Amino acid sequence: MEELLLRVVPGLPTLVLLIVIGVCILLLSKGADWAIDGVVALARRTGLPRIVIGATIVSLGTTLPEAFVSVMAAWTGNPGLALGNAVGSIIADTGLILGVACVMTRVPMNKFILQRTGWVQVGSATLLVVIALISLWIMPEPVIKRGIGFLFLGLLALYMYATYSWAKSGGNQAMDGEAEDESDEMGIPKSFLMIFGGLFLVILGARVLIPCASECAVRVGVPQDVIAATLVAFGTSLPELMTAFAAIRKGHPEIMVGNVVGADVLNCLFVIGASASATPLAIPENFFLFHFPVMLLILWSFRAFIAMQNKKGYFERWQGGWLLGIYLIYVVLQYALNVNIPH
Repeated sequence: MEELLLRVVPGLPTLVLLIVIGVCILLLSKGADWAIDGVVALARRTGLPRIVIGATIVSLGTTLPEAFVSVMAAWTGNPGLALGNAVGSIIADTGLILGVACVMTRVPMNKFILQRTGWVQVGSATLLVVIALISLWIMPEPVIKRGIGFLFLGLLALYMYATYSWAKSGGNQAMDGEAEDESDEMGIPKSFLMIFGGLFLVILGARVLIPCASECAVRVGVPQDVIAATLVAFGTSLPELMTAFAAIRKGHPEIMVGNVVGADVLNCLFVIGASASATPLAIPENFFLFHFPVMLLILWSFRAFIAMQNKKGYFERWQGGWLLGIYLIYVVLQYALNVNIPH
């Protein structure tokens, strides 16, 4: 699909591109609404917390296409794309999406779930960086080997099982911060259909929107490196962003938190794990100097906010501003220092 878009989009008139962008935005909006409605209904029927469904089913749906693209890129000789996709998405998910959400509205802090999944989120990313540093120390050219890829996939399976177990054992604590559901009840099959149908529309809309928007930016004179550092990087997290906005608009921000935390874990353990299992992933020098430090700064900041145990039960706006500020500085420095992440 990517190659087809790259061939077709440059030949389209600007008016057609603008119409396509408009249609894609509608697909993104409608798909995100369907996905959130499906999550709420599924939580109601199964008794699982919405934050947990966001951290597992929704985040798996939004990261699965990236995992597929990354594995295919690794197989076809572009392994740097996998690492770039994963690290860039983690930074955007936590810095941009969670940051904007905390600035916009009161985002509930489910301490029971976040004290557990939050440690997996920051722990998996820290483990990735530690392994990368060991590789840098013992190898002339650092790589993430296939054995590490299989290790990450094993840790992913443990994470999914542990998240379900925590939700089941947590009782009312696992539901902390979730508003009452007054929507019409639907069956479990229809709930799954809403979730995956909605995610399909969101991913389709994002896949078509970004090449069209990039082409429009080129035609008005925006430099290619600026497009790479902004639009293309932003595009990998667009499904998570749209589902986050839909969750906030419908009064269920806890789904957004679960999606962000789950997507970070999956980008690290699933995207990098699956890609490294296919072929060893070389680690470019700029990851050690720039991308890894920014990723850890954002994730450990989020971890610190959880540890602060806000008595009010939600994240503060200044905390969202801090995360968003790091992300914006990161994007500006990518362009200024010419350290664009591989895409």
